This record gives sequence, C-alpha cells and structure tokens, in this order.
Amino acid sequence: MRVMAGERFSEVIRMTPEDTVAFAKAAHDFNPLHHDVGLAARSRYRKLIASGTQMAARLMALSATHYSQEYDTVGLDFSIRFHKAIYADETVTLEWEVTRVTQTSAQTGDVVEMKGRVVNEKGELAVAATGRLLVTDKP
Repeated sequence: MRVMAGERFSEVIRMTPEDTVAFAKAAHDFNPLHHDVGLAARSRYRKLIASGTQMAARLMALSATHYSQEYDTVGLDFSIRFHKAIYADETVTLEWEVTRVTQTSAQTGDVVEMKGRVVNEKGELAVAATGRLLVTDKP
C-alpha cells in the first residue's frame, strides 16, 4: 500500500480580507458577507466571513497537494459540513486523517478514505469533511 491508515497531515493558513474577497469573486459567490465590508459589519457576523466554497476548495487542495508530491492523485468524492463561520482575518488549521485504505481490484492503486476538519483560532470546529482519493504510482 502506498498510504497507511492513521496518516495525518495539516496546514495552518492566515485568512486575509483581500484573499477572501478575491476568492468569492473568482468563484462567482456574490454573497455580500464575503466581499461587502459595510454590510458584513451590520450582519450577525460583524465582519467579513470566508465563503464555504473557499474552505472546501482549500481542504480538497490540501489533500491533492499532499499526495501529488509522490503519487498521481485524483479526488473521488468529498462531503463538507459547515459548523461555524470562518472570519476573513483569522488563522485556521486544516487537517486530514486517513481512516481507511483499500487497494483497487486491479491492484493499480489505493482508494484513500479520510476525515478532515477546519479548526478556528479558538480551537473550535468550523468545518468537518470526509473525502476519498484514488492514489496511484506515477508512471
């Protein structure tokens, strides 16, 4: 097997309002909570929040980046659940843990099952995720 159950990897990122606005606009997420400072200040959040799409993309990118350094990697499916808003100016930790690895029937690769999360700077769960990747040797 290429990957082992129990493997963990993570990334700490500092969110910025500029990156939050740019990502939301690039993703065509025009919810003003992601790019209108004045409106966000009057909302229940009191300031800009990151788009859920941004956090989902960062989690998926972390898994792809981690495994593609050594293997060919393709995402099979991901499920994301949002628990708390992530503010556009906070530091968060993205984490994945491999929960199961199954060799493909043709023995050409492994299906890697993972559970992931994003934790805010207070240590609170903001996003929970599961994911599956196909990991194969590079040609």
